[in-house]
Amino acid sequence: MASDWSKYEVELIVMDYFEMLHLEISSEKYSKTSNRNELLTKLNNRSPGSIEFKHQNISAVLVKYGLPYIIGYKPRHNYQAMLEETILSYLSTQEMLSKDFEKFVHDAPPITKDFYYSALLVRAPQKIPIQDYQFDHIRLRIPDYLKLEQQNSLLGTRGEDLILKYEKWRLINSGKDALSDKVEWISREQGDGAGFDILSKNVNGTNRYIEVKTTKLGDRVQIYFSRNEFDFSKRKSSDYYLYRVFNFYRDPKFFVKNGSFDSFCRVEPTAFI
Repeated sequence: MASDWSKYEVELIVMDYFEMLHLEISSEKYSKTSNRNELLTKLNNRSPGSIEFKHQNISAVLVKYGLPYIIGYKPRHNYQAMLEETILSYLSTQEMLSKDFEKFVHDAPPITKDFYYSALLVRAPQKIPIQDYQFDHIRLRIPDYLKLEQQNSLLGTRGEDLILKYEKWRLINSGKDALSDKVEWISREQGDGAGFDILSKNVNGTNRYIEVKTTKLGDRVQIYFSRNEFDFSKRKSSDYYLYRVFNFYRDPKFFVKNGSFDSFCRVEPTAFI
C-alpha cells in the first residue's frame, strides 16, 4: 500500500502543475506525459495514476478559490488538507500568477473552426455532493477570476451566438423551418434586462427561454447569475433552459438544464453562484 504523500512531494507536484498551467494559459505547447515522467523520478515510488489523481485534486482546489485550472485535469474533490494549504502558500508567493489569471479572464481568440451541431449537446454532469464542494475565493484576498471570466463580454457573445445558431439548426433539423425564423437574440436586441438571452421555440411552437453561460474551462465550473435571471427562471420555470457552454475555443460542448436555477443548482446568496 502506497504511503501518504509527504510535504516535499506535494510541493513538487504543485509547482509542476502551475508550470503547466502557465504554459497552457500562454497557449504554449507542453506534454503532460513528459512532465509526469520527469516527476516520477523525483517522487516516492508513485504510480502514473496517482500523479494524475493528484493533479485533478489540485484542479478542484483551484475551482474552490475561483481560479482557472488545467482543462485536461478534471477537478476531483476529497483531497488532503495539506494539498490545499500548500497551494494557498504557493499562490501567496507567486505574484506572476496574477498576470496568468488576468490573461485567462480577458483572452478571447477568434473562432476559426466549423461546428458539427449534432455533436455539441452532451449529458449534464452529475451533482457534486455539498460536503465535497465549498466555494471560498474570499479567503485568498484576490479577485474571483472565474466570475470575471464569465463577465468577459466577447466570450459571452460568442457563446450566445453559438447557441443561437444551434437552435436554428435544431428546429430546421426537426422540420420546423418556420419556427427557426422566430428565434431571437434577446440580449443583443434588447439588452441584459430580460432575464434570459435567447428566445427560441420548442417543436410544438411554445416558447423556450434560454440563458447561456459560457466558460473556457470544464463542465463543473460554477456559474453566476443575477437576481433578475433567478427570478425570471422561477416565473417561467417550465419553459426556462440553462445552456451551459464549456471547453470553449478548444472543443466546445454544452449541456442543458430545464427549470428554475434552484431546481438544479446549489445557490449561494452572495452573487448567486
